[in-house]
Amino acid sequence: MKKKMIAAAAAAVLAAGLLAGCSGQLSNDYVTVTQYKGLEVPQPDQPDEVTEEEVQNAVQSNLDADAQNETITGRAAQSGDWVNIDYTGYLDGETFDGGSAEGAELQLGAGGYIGATEDYAGFEEQIEGHNTGDEFDITVQFPESYTPEMAGKVAQFHIVLNDIFEKVSPELTDEWVKENSETAQTAEEYREEIRRQLEEEAEETLHSQLSASVQSALLDKTEVKKYPEDQLEEQKAEMRSYYEQMAEYNGLELEEYLMSSMNMTEEQFEEQVDEAVKQSIALDEAIKLVAEKQKLEPSEEEFEKKGG
Repeated sequence: MKKKMIAAAAAAVLAAGLLAGCSGQLSNDYVTVTQYKGLEVPQPDQPDEVTEEEVQNAVQSNLDADAQNETITGRAAQSGDWVNIDYTGYLDGETFDGGSAEGAELQLGAGGYIGATEDYAGFEEQIEGHNTGDEFDITVQFPESYTPEMAGKVAQFHIVLNDIFEKVSPELTDEWVKENSETAQTAEEYREEIRRQLEEEAEETLHSQLSASVQSALLDKTEVKKYPEDQLEEQKAEMRSYYEQMAEYNGLELEEYLMSSMNMTEEQFEEQVDEAVKQSIALDEAIKLVAEKQKLEPSEEEFEKKGG
């Protein structure tokens, strides 16, 4: 953690443009930095002033996140409605991994599920026209862009329609603000709070862009001798483990998850992981060299901010 903080401090100093002028080389067992002062770094555009529309959109997004479900009665489901369903998918009469769920909520017409093809209507379309309590079967065709195992295949789903409802967002009132804000007490104060948050986010984005530009410029001046094998394998394993967990969370094997969410094979994924980890290690080594040369240490405030 300490080394990471020193690296972050070095990047911050570079980003601030404090390392001006010429410089000699810096080198360790893994990399040589041929230049670290006077780097040519593109400056990101200053953020525009936060508009009233942006404030209103952010406020509405927060209100929508607090929406309550209100059941619709007396009619069948139609496009725009939300539904709660149980479904079980079948291929050639057999269930398949990731094809079943209970209590799934989806908005009809939003395009979140399997869409229509030339021969079959979409998943959501075939729920329209049914009433709460109905049990029925639908047939859909997976898109060609889906996982290799499922691409183009025709599947049946047994659907149980548990509920039809709409999401009703609350109004922005002083009462709602008092319950949902730690600082604001009125609707007007809440709008100002949101404005400040948007301004802070824009400033953080600016700093992130500048930091990324600096790191890219430093990496261009970094020559790799070799990679620390223990770090290389450890970081590759960590990255693979992260995506394996994401795949498991979505009820998929890693290969299926990579194809459906990233449109890449496992081999392509491994190549990208290898490239990303090598670049990360090279940058870390370069920044550590600069930090040591400039005797950079994070302040207590920086260390606390980074979770140290």
